[in-house]
Amino acid sequence: MPPDAPASAAARRSWRQAWLVYLEPASLRMLALGFSAGLPLLLVLGTLSFRLREAGIDRTTIGYLSWVGLAYAFKWVWSPLVDRLPLPLLTRWLGRRRSWLLLAQGVVAAGLVGMALADPRQGLDAMVWCALLVAIGSATQDIALDAFRIESADTDHQAALAATYQTGYRLAMIWAGAGVLWVAARAEDASLSGYQAGAWTTAYLVMAASMLVGVMTVLLSPEPTPRPLPPARNLGEWLHGAVVAPFADFIRRYRWQAALILALIAVYRISDVVMGIMANPFYVDMGYTKDEVAAVTKVFGVVMTLAGAFVGGVLSMRLGVMRVLMLGAVLSALSNLLFAWLGQRGHDVTGLVLVVSADNLAGGIASAAFIAYLSSLTNVQYSATQYALFSSMMLLLPKWLAGFSGQFVDAQGYSAFFTGTALLGLPVLLLVALASRVQSASSA
Repeated sequence: MPPDAPASAAARRSWRQAWLVYLEPASLRMLALGFSAGLPLLLVLGTLSFRLREAGIDRTTIGYLSWVGLAYAFKWVWSPLVDRLPLPLLTRWLGRRRSWLLLAQGVVAAGLVGMALADPRQGLDAMVWCALLVAIGSATQDIALDAFRIESADTDHQAALAATYQTGYRLAMIWAGAGVLWVAARAEDASLSGYQAGAWTTAYLVMAASMLVGVMTVLLSPEPTPRPLPPARNLGEWLHGAVVAPFADFIRRYRWQAALILALIAVYRISDVVMGIMANPFYVDMGYTKDEVAAVTKVFGVVMTLAGAFVGGVLSMRLGVMRVLMLGAVLSALSNLLFAWLGQRGHDVTGLVLVVSADNLAGGIASAAFIAYLSSLTNVQYSATQYALFSSMMLLLPKWLAGFSGQFVDAQGYSAFFTGTALLGLPVLLLVALASRVQSASSA
């Protein structure tokens, strides 16, 4: 269904009705499941890097270990299995989507327990394998959860579900980032100094127990209305239905316009992602302290992102997804210019608050609309596979290009870099305008 298909219904909905959508059961379930989805990410990336460095592991090794996160970029490889393959016993008990969610959450929790018990000073093999298990389980949970979300509500409600999902996700990242450090610090023996394995064991066990939020939500949630799958007569026919058909379906529905849509998906977040790599080095070079950066970007910034997500969800329901998609693209590019302005002011905490507020608010609006847009492109028959492909594709080009960001800053400086990332958003505006015509033609 095109994202702006219910525009007339959205126009009739009052502002009060639009905001009350966040109190509906589906939205509250997505809040809890978003928490479950966001919890593992930092525990195998940022938080793990802190832990390994405290244990005396060299930075080069820590950098290599960050490749564990590539599991998220390639989740589309096994997404057809999550989309189509029933699990023995579990699927009959819970249904196709909830069975995969519960399995994935169990894998994540088991991996976190393993990471809790592993001591990196005694060797990294156990830690690496457990971290990889968490990453694969987390990516699998993402696949199943995206399908669950898409099938749990109509297109008119997808932006609201995306907003509550992002809220839970961001809260989990605070808990897995700042919370785990808080737990570890309070579990330490004050009479000892340096790395304390027991404190980290306690912290990661608490994180594993936190996955119960998602587990209980899955057990108490209704399964979306099942979509009948045609029976396969042999393995070849099953593979065609699971692997080939989802991609063929997308091409068949959009024909040559599929290339335009995929191009938009590939570059929509390019300004934010490329700029984001150099944000922390920029803060350091401008003389901001760790406390200032933590307070403004990690706490206040998250609040502004959540505010943007909720605003984006409401605006999408009132104005239509494509209009808000354009608004998000414009605001994301303009907010990068504010960083160029901030670079001329030096150490200015008030300026930092203003810039981070604008940047995160714009990012939240853009993310809510973009998730709703991606959801609208999927066929519910292949929702897990198609959404996994879209969500993986949106990071590949930006992440690759972001690898050259440090080299550019060294050669041209921060002002030119931030201005350049804003200019990267210009092709996005053209692609959104063209994609809007595709959606208008589809709904005509």
